[in-house]
Amino acid sequence: MLRHVTRKAAGWLLMIVVATNATYFLASWFLDPRSNFRELRPVRTEAQIDRALAPYNLDQSVPVVQRWWDWLTSVVIHFDWGMSPTGVSVNGEIGYRSLVSAELVVMATLLSVLVGVTLGVYTASRQYGWADRVSQAVSIAVFNVPTSVAALAVVFVAIWLNQHAGLHFLYVAGENSPNVEGLLPTIGDRLLHLILPTLTLTLMGYVGYHLTQRSLLLDTINADYVRTARATGLTRTRAIRRHALRTALIPTATSVAFSIPAIFTGAVITETIFGWNGMGRYFIQTISKNDVHGTVATAAFAAALTAVGAILADIATVFLDPRVRVS
Repeated sequence: MLRHVTRKAAGWLLMIVVATNATYFLASWFLDPRSNFRELRPVRTEAQIDRALAPYNLDQSVPVVQRWWDWLTSVVIHFDWGMSPTGVSVNGEIGYRSLVSAELVVMATLLSVLVGVTLGVYTASRQYGWADRVSQAVSIAVFNVPTSVAALAVVFVAIWLNQHAGLHFLYVAGENSPNVEGLLPTIGDRLLHLILPTLTLTLMGYVGYHLTQRSLLLDTINADYVRTARATGLTRTRAIRRHALRTALIPTATSVAFSIPAIFTGAVITETIFGWNGMGRYFIQTISKNDVHGTVATAAFAAALTAVGAILADIATVFLDPRVRVS
C-alpha cells in the first residue's frame, strides 16, 4: 500500500510541476499587470510602470523566459511564490485564505456527506415510501435553487430571527468580529460566524450525495452477494450496511475526494455574500487584478489538492473494496 501511494504521489508531483509551469507562461501571456497602473492619477508613463513592476519580477519588458526562471528559482530555493502587482506577498495571501476556506468548507463538506449519504441509505431501503418521495421532492427543489438565492434567503431568515429574538447571535458577514480577545472567546466568535455559511453550503451540497447514494445503493441492494448474506441469517438492515453499502460508497468516496479543489476554490458566491476572504474570492481577484503570481499559486494549490484527492480516493477504494486489497 505504501509503495502504491508513493508511486502515485510521485506521478502527481510531476504533473503538478508541469501544470504549474504551463500556467505561469499562460498567465504571463494573457494577464497584463500594467493595466493596474494605467487608470491611476497622475498618469504614469510606460517606463514608470515598468520600474514599478520590476521589483516584483513583473516587468514585461524583460523576456518571459527570464522572468519564469527567476520565479522558479525563488519557488524552489525559498518557496517564495512572488508578489502581486501591488506588492502583496502571495505566500501570505495563500496561507491566510486557505485557512479561512478550510474553516468554511471542511465542516460543510463533512455535514453534506453525512446528511446526503444517511438520507440516501434511509430512502433506498424504503424505496417508494412516503419518506423516499418527500425527501426526493425536497432535494430536487433545493437542487434547482441557485446558490446566491439560497445564501440570501439564509441571510434574510437570520436577520429576521435576530430581530425577533432581540439578540445578535447569527452573524451574516465576515469570518470574525473585531476586538474579540482571548482563546475561548475567539473560538466561540468564529464558530458563530460559521453557522450561516456552513448551513448554506450544506444545503446546497447534500443533495448530490443524497440522490447519487440512493441510486447507487438501489443498484446493489438486490445483488447476488447481498441475497447470499441474507440467506446466511443476516437481517436486511445488516446485509445492506455490511455488504451493499460498502460497494455503493466507493463512487461517493471518489467523488468527495476529487471535489476537494472545487470545494476550496469554488465557493465564490457563498464567500462573497457572507464576506469571507477565502480562496474562492482570491482566485477571482487574481484574475481581475492581472496578478500573474497569485494566479499561478492558486492553480498550483488546486493541483496539489487534486493530487491529494486522487490519493485519498485510491486509499478509500482499498478500504471499501476487498477485491482491490487482494489484488
